[in-house]
Amino acid sequence: MRILRAAGRPAMPWSNGGGVTREVAVHPPGAGWDTFAWRVSLADVTRDGPYSPLPGVRRILTVADGAGLELTVDGTTRRLTDRCRPFAFPGGAETGSRLLDGPVVNLNVMLREGRAAATVERVRGRRVVEPVRRSVGGAEGPEAVLIVAVEGDTRLRRAGEPEVRLARFDAALLAVPDAAPVEMWTDGTAALIGLSAADPARPEG
Repeated sequence: MRILRAAGRPAMPWSNGGGVTREVAVHPPGAGWDTFAWRVSLADVTRDGPYSPLPGVRRILTVADGAGLELTVDGTTRRLTDRCRPFAFPGGAETGSRLLDGPVVNLNVMLREGRAAATVERVRGRRVVEPVRRSVGGAEGPEAVLIVAVEGDTRLRRAGEPEVRLARFDAALLAVPDAAPVEMWTDGTAALIGLSAADPARPEG
């Protein structure tokens, strides 16, 4: 279980000046914009504006802090006011956002189409997390589970190991194989993100 503290994340300004992004985790480790299979980040959005197009990437956006935003994707508008409820859309679509009442923090999951898949779930209270393996694009790939403390504190415990406390926006990455179950409690809300990436060395089908 790898602990990823919020305090250690560098802020990367957006090219349009509308906010900054802090990377939480990426696969493969160290991958850049052109080479990632999946990427999870937290973005501080400070003003209205368009999103940069990302053809071939699927996005899952979750409002983690703030009053929410109005997202327009290829001409269809959706108000995202329910904090911690994920919304998925194609990264290549023409997309713009309007803040509803001040800045927001978005939890972003980006998936390279055909190479990665993800589920995003909000958790309150207690949950036992058991990483598994799954198929992506017809090939068996590594599975990871990322836990992000969104509101309040989250505690994690694995048999035989000390308890770990995650403060707000801290994260824990659990990777397969040989990942033992983890018991988690949150006094607020946590995001539970299941991530899969196909092995590019193996043929699909």
